[in-house]
Parts: sequence; C-alpha cells; structure tokens
Amino acid sequence: MSEIKYEIVKKIGELSKSASGWAKEVNLISWNDRDAKYDIRDWSADHEKMGKGVTLSKEELLALKALLNSIEI
Repeated sequence: MSEIKYEIVKKIGELSKSASGWAKEVNLISWNDRDAKYDIRDWSADHEKMGKGVTLSKEELLALKALLNSIEI
C-alpha cells in the first residue's frame, strides 16, 4: 500500500476531544498534492495518526451547511 501524503492547509476548528487526546477536527487538507478539500475526522494530538473521516468539496460543504441550517434542534 502506498503512503498517503497530506498537508493541513488550514485548521478550521475542533468539534470534540476524547480523554485519550484524539480530537475530531474540521480542516482544509490537501491529499496527495491535490487541491485542498474540507475534511472532518479524528486526529491524534500530534497529527501523525488519523481516523476515518469525510472529505467535502466547497460545494458539498455549502450543501451540508444549508441542510444543517434547515433543521430544528
């Protein structure tokens, strides 16, 4: 399996943090030298390890924002 290359272009924010130090974060990330996309996933404190997550284009992020704005909590 080839190594996954990533660069956190912009840290947007942290959604939660576990007792183990891992944090669920929203970031703008470039994967394998491609254009940066919005990304939601768990990261170790040193950002060397990551969990499974979801990567969204700007259009997908805007669609998610609209959906979230339309729900009542």
